[in-house]
Amino acid sequence: MRIGGIQKTSLIDYPGHLSTVIFLRGCNFKCSYCHNAELLSFDGVQIERQKMMDELITRRSFIDSVVISGGECTLSEDLRGFIQEIKSIGYGVKLDTNGTKPDIIEPLIKEGFIDYIAMDIKAPPEKYDQVTGVCVNLDAINKSIQVIQDHMKNYEFRTTVSPEILTETEVLKIADWISGAKKYVLQNFRDNENVLCGRKKLTPYPKAKLIRLKEQLEPFFEEVSLR
Repeated sequence: MRIGGIQKTSLIDYPGHLSTVIFLRGCNFKCSYCHNAELLSFDGVQIERQKMMDELITRRSFIDSVVISGGECTLSEDLRGFIQEIKSIGYGVKLDTNGTKPDIIEPLIKEGFIDYIAMDIKAPPEKYDQVTGVCVNLDAINKSIQVIQDHMKNYEFRTTVSPEILTETEVLKIADWISGAKKYVLQNFRDNENVLCGRKKLTPYPKAKLIRLKEQLEPFFEEVSLR
């Protein structure tokens, strides 16, 4: 378990909850818009697990949930044990994932370890490899989508959008692919000093276009939101 960082307090990462966000090291994608590029490697600065647990114990009186993010958290050893420790303190747990490890996600969901899950849908199927920068097993992605829809009450699928990455037509292809999902979130690209793309210029969608796109997506889902 390689803990790469912590955001002690968040009002937005777990809808309706005041949470602490834990970032685990290591990722199997290389998305150009990634804003946590320093976490892609398993190597680097780490926080001791016991120190993290001690911190969570001291914050329990005013924080109700923990978000486990990354990197890609399902690559971490003993994720189940880590979640068990967190829940034993009394926290709810939200998991952020790219869906490449359904064999990890499925038992965690079915055995009640996860209270909320957010899965990134990076692109329509035909563009997945291009957007993620790696060769992706789409069967695994599809299985994760199905497991989440079939067994989770509280979940969201989400896509980070930039005109240089996904056209409006391509976003609508995603909607057709996962049509019927409970909640879909469009995350407009935000630049910062840690973005992986480096010299490649990425921009956010103009607000008016994003609102129009949201309206086009609404027939496909129970709820669509912008973030």
